[in-house]
Amino acid sequence: MASRSARTLRAAARRGLCLLALATLATTASAQNELRQARDNYLLHCSGCHQPDARGKPSAGIPDMRETVPLLLATPAGRAFLIQVPGTSASALSDAQIAGLMNWLMPALTGRDDVQAFSTEEVGRYRRQPLDDVSAHRAAILGGGATPAQDKTARASPGPM
Repeated sequence: MASRSARTLRAAARRGLCLLALATLATTASAQNELRQARDNYLLHCSGCHQPDARGKPSAGIPDMRETVPLLLATPAGRAFLIQVPGTSASALSDAQIAGLMNWLMPALTGRDDVQAFSTEEVGRYRRQPLDDVSAHRAAILGGGATPAQDKTARASPGPM
């Protein structure tokens, strides 16, 4: 009787391990799909101006994101700015899709895995506060000056830089 009970327990343990392995594979596949979708959204909705490698078009007023994003993420106003720019705030993408795109893009541009993730709610809040003068706002943030909407938009803190 003990051996039959032991066999039953071993069989149940094997089934449990198989289910755990399948769940792990499904989670991994889902995460990889989300990253692929975020990258595809960047290529389809952002790379026309920002270029596939994020170098932008400085001569046309579109800065190199590889240089500016780490600086913008260093301040709450800069973090909000990334969502408030017209290309993001007026995008056809949903708040969740923009959050996914930003959560893929920010670590890719900064080389850091500890960048605070954007939530869907945060993206929605910032999108409802679009910028009037993008260049002046960016210059004020990067130059360390106060921005006109800083008190309204600087509610989230960036992760450690």
